[in-house]
Amino acid sequence: MTSLIGKPMSGSDLLRELLPVCETEVERHLKMTLDWNPHDYVPWDEGRNFEALGGVDWEPGQSALSETAKAAMITNLLTEDNLPSYHRVIAENFSLDDAWGYWVGRWTAEEMRHSTVMRDYLVVTRGVDPVELERMRMLHMIGGFDPLPDDDGQRDHSYDMLFAVAYVSFQELATRVSHRNTGKACGDPIADRMLQRVAADENLHMLFYRNVMAGALDLVPDEAMAAIYLIVSNFQMPGATMPNFRRNAVLIAKGGIYDLPQHMSDVVLPVLRKWRIFERDDFGPLGEMYRDQLSEYLQRMNVKVAKFEESRARALERAAAR
Repeated sequence: MTSLIGKPMSGSDLLRELLPVCETEVERHLKMTLDWNPHDYVPWDEGRNFEALGGVDWEPGQSALSETAKAAMITNLLTEDNLPSYHRVIAENFSLDDAWGYWVGRWTAEEMRHSTVMRDYLVVTRGVDPVELERMRMLHMIGGFDPLPDDDGQRDHSYDMLFAVAYVSFQELATRVSHRNTGKACGDPIADRMLQRVAADENLHMLFYRNVMAGALDLVPDEAMAAIYLIVSNFQMPGATMPNFRRNAVLIAKGGIYDLPQHMSDVVLPVLRKWRIFERDDFGPLGEMYRDQLSEYLQRMNVKVAKFEESRARALERAAAR
């Protein structure tokens, strides 16, 4: 990417100009959010000691989850575990003063509940191997995750705040979809209720970031459009760097928990419509260029979605014929 040219303000100026939007969104979030306790969503009476305390260690037959549900739960939990990476990106690109700093802390604290409740549920119900889960957690967190696209040193990093907000606008919605569908796939009303609660948090987080990005589009439309295009066209789920991600992603897609058609129809397109990307008339040459590139990218993705759905239909026909 070439450096953003003709920028009307610095990154710190942008944060200052967007502070009223942030304040409004924090107030809205606090009115809409529901405080909850992770321990209220875990069936503790199903728990028992492992061998270190005189009990029995995990073995596969103890799990009531399907392979697809296991893959989804592990992927979602390890994603939530990597909160320090996401906190670092947000904290480095937001101010830690005023409403920005309050949001960084509040969002981080709310996100921490997700890994807490999911791990407690999986360990108590013996849904997955806790030793392997801990091994993968260590590997994933050591590696970390950076959602911002690699620019080979060409990006004006004073605007990385826009890239961070654009990313989480899509990512929070993607995790909401994934958590919600994982709950259904578990075949357990307790897991379903738990992940409904987690998904509700993710939706409110998405609203905050999406609305902040809408404010940025009004202030610096060209720079915001550049960030949106580069995030959409380079998007990776935050679990992309975890062990076994490719295998688990295939199982998750085959199980209808999260796949390419859902990513486009339930995540990317609704957010772009909310921002009125293809109706806006306030872009300059730079914004128009990136909007045109986004349009071309979406057309290419339409072809990939059609091929994916055709391939899945053929696989289902073969399975039904067996």
